[in-house]
Amino acid sequence: MVLCTSSLIAHPSVTLSPAKIPTSNTLILLTPCRNLRLQWSLPASLTTSLRPIPRNAFAFTLRSSLTQKYVYPDPIPEFAESETEKFRAELLKKLSEDKDQFGDELDAVIDVCAQIFKEFLHKEYGGPGTLLVEPFTDMLVALKQKKLPGAPLAARTSLLWAQNYVDEDWQVWNSKQLK
Repeated sequence: MVLCTSSLIAHPSVTLSPAKIPTSNTLILLTPCRNLRLQWSLPASLTTSLRPIPRNAFAFTLRSSLTQKYVYPDPIPEFAESETEKFRAELLKKLSEDKDQFGDELDAVIDVCAQIFKEFLHKEYGGPGTLLVEPFTDMLVALKQKKLPGAPLAARTSLLWAQNYVDEDWQVWNSKQLK
């Protein structure tokens, strides 16, 4: 039987006290002869899982695979600039419909939102799956701190636009770059 820290499935004939459960990446082989205990340390990159074994078997099952992480690409400054300009134009168009709420401060609201969005695209956005909500909450907070009108509407509109267009625009941008 195999025991390891990533998961523990005990053979029905074996009982372990909590003190005997391994606390590091250790592989322990328990045989039908309870006096025999073999122990190996496993590399951290090796993931193991356990399967119950038949009561009379002396073998153990070990399934392992290397841990694979997906690494998102670095932000692309040219894409960030292009997308920020598109964002600014679309936000102006959307928020202009509610000019009564923003009054003379519409340009200031758009400037704050566009600056935060631009910083996010330059520093953190690495393609589909990396669009975060934090820049939009930052927009809300910044607009409220500057006492600009329509902070919730501007932040919500910004978020909805980004959810609908940024990932798609990224894919179009990268498909053009490959040609």
